[in-house]
Amino acid sequence: MTSAVSLAARDIHLSFGPSQVLRGVDIDVPAGTTAAVIGPSGSGKSTLLRTLNRLYEPDRGDILLDGRSVLHDNPDKLRQRIGMVFQQFNLFPHRTVLDNVTLAPRRLKKLGADEARELGLAQLERVGLRHKAEVRPTTLSGGQQQRVAIARALAMAPQVMFFDEATSALDPELVKGILSLMAELAAEGMTMIAVTHEMGFARSTADTVVFMDHGQVVEAGPPDQLFEDAQTERLRRFLSQVL
Repeated sequence: MTSAVSLAARDIHLSFGPSQVLRGVDIDVPAGTTAAVIGPSGSGKSTLLRTLNRLYEPDRGDILLDGRSVLHDNPDKLRQRIGMVFQQFNLFPHRTVLDNVTLAPRRLKKLGADEARELGLAQLERVGLRHKAEVRPTTLSGGQQQRVAIARALAMAPQVMFFDEATSALDPELVKGILSLMAELAAEGMTMIAVTHEMGFARSTADTVVFMDHGQVVEAGPPDQLFEDAQTERLRRFLSQVL
């Protein structure tokens, strides 16, 4: 695995027109740890992830990888260091599963066909889908398609992984497999941020839980602290609704 790096956001602000979506967000994810970001719909969780990998550019603040600002880096280069798995799988339906996984390494890292194939098969093996390498994604279940999306992100050997509600488009019986795969990555020392509504995952896998509301971090700390000893009425109310 690629060496883990720390990730931090400092005073991130972002507005869409008159609407303030992120209002001074600070977050610290030490190398090799997992942060779970929780909160109500519309609290800015997904927007934060997209800002951290510069799909959106912040109006103010800084984003640091290993203590170094990345706001002046080429965004495409930055995204090679940060793998992202979305709620929707975004696979190319007309390409095979293996092609989906190897497309970015071939185009961006200029890997040859044989090297890319070997890499792609290894990542599919990692997510339990090597036997599906030559089929089209549309023949797979939602859970299998999300595994392919994870393999595709891992094929770029990212230093950080973002998961944006990676299980919310799945049928309930498929959720457990994806959460187990994410937990395996965490155990291997991948630096991760997971926006999730799966409180069991946040509690059991995350090193830090970040509770957001109205574009701000309301509370952040170890899972036991947030779930057992919430400091704010807002978090207590949220937990009472989701637990």
